[in-house]
Amino acid sequence: MISRKTFLAATLGGALAPLAHAQQGPIVIKLSHVVSPETAKGKAALRFKELAEKNTGGRVKVEIFPNSTLYKDKEEMEALQLGAVQMLIPAVAKFAPLGVTDFDAFDLPYLFPSLDSLHQVTQGPIGKQLLVKLESRGIEGLAFWDNSFAIFSAKKPLIKPEDMKGMKMRSYSKVIDAQYRALGAIPQTMAFAEMYTGLQSGVIDGQDTVPVNMSSQKLYEVQSNAILTYHRHPVYALITNKKFWDGLPPDIRKILDAAVVEATQFNNAIAQKENADAITAMKASGKIKLYEPSATELAAWKQALQPVYKATESRVPQELVAAIRREVGQK
Repeated sequence: MISRKTFLAATLGGALAPLAHAQQGPIVIKLSHVVSPETAKGKAALRFKELAEKNTGGRVKVEIFPNSTLYKDKEEMEALQLGAVQMLIPAVAKFAPLGVTDFDAFDLPYLFPSLDSLHQVTQGPIGKQLLVKLESRGIEGLAFWDNSFAIFSAKKPLIKPEDMKGMKMRSYSKVIDAQYRALGAIPQTMAFAEMYTGLQSGVIDGQDTVPVNMSSQKLYEVQSNAILTYHRHPVYALITNKKFWDGLPPDIRKILDAAVVEATQFNNAIAQKENADAITAMKASGKIKLYEPSATELAAWKQALQPVYKATESRVPQELVAAIRREVGQK
């Protein structure tokens, strides 16, 4: 069901666009995302704004709405399809409700042994083929943006996989549901913006996300423990409304395409440092213990999470998983 907020935004956006064009005003791009402006993604969005506005001589104006200030997780994709916003940078798991579940492969545990192996997929033919799948949903996939590898946090120490048994853990996709069930935990669907209060109130006992999100959202204030499992890489995608993008004047489109490339390079250059800095900052806070598992302990987590592959066979095309494994050199 379309929310009243989304409907009004789409209606007003559609009504005002022709007027702005008639008055020769700037082309307005509303870019919404759910994380802090202080994250790599937040900074790269600002970099895109800077490049777009400067290099078009003010013919484009980019309005950025971070921290779910405009739309929450479940609302933003619908808003993009309706044209209420023009650009988003969601975690790719958010494409599954649109019927494009191929992107769920990025949430499979330990599929990518390194950042370089991830880039072989996101920056190669497989990544391009995945982004094309969004076109039938009215979405243009512009680029994949690095994030970092995720870690688990909880209200109690997590050393062994069985330590998570019975815990209520925040989820936002079917693959992550399967991840928690494999560990004996109970998945609880919750929007990213609601995590702090959910953890604080005990509605959920823990979660998994990248270090910079834990730091920027201050989740370490309401979680006493984390373990550096680095088990999955929740990739972002920079996307736009396809009708809007295709309708841009050719010279503007060329400049914005170049801005996308530069903003992507900027994001990917700083993402890992931002996450390393977040680990350092959380350690320095003294509010959370960050446990680094031994090789033996890490192997136990990998083994415990293997059933996720079987549990998600109907969602994630097996030929895609096999292609990724060949690309990254896994058996």
